[in-house]
Amino acid sequence: MARIAVIGAGVGAMAAAARLAVAGHRVTVYERSSTYGGALGRFERDGFVFDTGPGLLRLPAVYRDLFVKTGKEPLESRVELAPVDPASRHLFADGTQVSLPNASRAGVMSALDAALGAGAGERWGAFLIRAREAWDRTRRPLLEEPLWPNWQVLAREPYPAPKQRRLLRAPRQAATLGEVAAWELGGGHLGALLENYALEYGLDPSTAPASAAVLPYMEQTFGSWYVRGGMRELARAVYERCLARKVEFVFDAEVTRVNEKDGRAAGVELADGTAVEADHVVCGADPRGLERMLPGRELWAPGTVRPAATARPSRFTVLLALRGARPSDAAHRTVVHSPSATAEARTAFAGTHNAPPTVTVLRPDDPAVRPDDGHEAVTLTATVAPDGPVDWTDEALVQRYADELITAAARAVPELRERLLWHESRTPVHIAEATGAGGGSVPAPSLAAAEAALLHPSNTTALPGLYLAGGWAHPGGGLAHAGMSGALVTGLIVEGDDFRGSQ
Repeated sequence: MARIAVIGAGVGAMAAAARLAVAGHRVTVYERSSTYGGALGRFERDGFVFDTGPGLLRLPAVYRDLFVKTGKEPLESRVELAPVDPASRHLFADGTQVSLPNASRAGVMSALDAALGAGAGERWGAFLIRAREAWDRTRRPLLEEPLWPNWQVLAREPYPAPKQRRLLRAPRQAATLGEVAAWELGGGHLGALLENYALEYGLDPSTAPASAAVLPYMEQTFGSWYVRGGMRELARAVYERCLARKVEFVFDAEVTRVNEKDGRAAGVELADGTAVEADHVVCGADPRGLERMLPGRELWAPGTVRPAATARPSRFTVLLALRGARPSDAAHRTVVHSPSATAEARTAFAGTHNAPPTVTVLRPDDPAVRPDDGHEAVTLTATVAPDGPVDWTDEALVQRYADELITAAARAVPELRERLLWHESRTPVHIAEATGAGGGSVPAPSLAAAEAALLHPSNTTALPGLYLAGGWAHPGGGLAHAGMSGALVTGLIVEGDDFRGSQ
């Protein structure tokens, strides 16, 4: 039995803790805040309940596997999963709208033809076939296996972009998701639909690689799911599974140093000076913080993927308490598109926010998140620059940007301002406080191509005995990917060099 210290109680770190405990190890989690869950936060007021992090779950099989591998109770015995149908409703600037069914390729194609004209569905279907090929080529190395030592091969573009023939000029092939949207989908509403998948993950469509096509493929193939009571319930279920497997949690315990002995990680030191011995240390927080915990120690071996040097985009969230019942035909998720997603991305990521935002509106039909059926809880989210390029402590700026989101959302929620009781804003500063990520950055999933710029550091480090889990490590951000990191770290600790990947 090994002693394992886990830094942080985010979902990826807890997934590793539960699996390691089942493998027979003594696991203690040290969390600098007073609660678990990391990005899966919750805000409650006057009987209204809101998620302050992700609002939907993709690839629920990751957490079903976690619960199967860590006990006899399935995931659905601890939380209620509900498929979201339609998966999304899209409102465009000219008033065009389309609702896409959940996990139905034929249904999506039919809906696109009906809303955008004959041929739109066929174009989207042909794109998804190519996206599936990119998925098949990268699924194992990017999701189910430790990051390959020859990770440079993942710099190659796996998306099989067709050659676009041009009169008297050389053929061209899409290299970015924006080019896929323009050249293969013809731009317009269909292109904007694709670009939104990049924006929601904090990626600029004009620079995101064509391999980002796996993001819509993943959603439309495996579906979108809501956890009754809010996504915080998933964090609670994972936390309780950890407790049931004798994982110990120490809250309000900030780790300030990783101790080293005989050339390997040997434990952690807390802010109050307490030293804790351990045989392995798993860092579930932003790995850039490790450089402060191990001053002067080289953590990234030559030729390995290093943490991003600059902060990634973040999210701005507005929580709305509304009087009046939620209409029975309201979509759970509506995307109110900016007139130009690419222009929005360029200005938002530069920290100027000059273009109108694309806003995601979540309206769960869930009695647990509202005081009664005469009220409704609504959440608005937009991708923004992290704290730093923008001063998100500026109250006037926060109020102005919240008003922009409310104005956009009013296109999806009739009489929104008349129904509004109160609203609360959550900025990148709040995300930084909850997760410890610099600037409140939100990690994107690992993607191939782009010269490997969108890969995340390996789950191992140059210091033996020190491992990385969570959204800032391989295979990257998102609830499903964070859960997969826990499986990879467990395999590396339990099986060592013999570990070849999750089954």
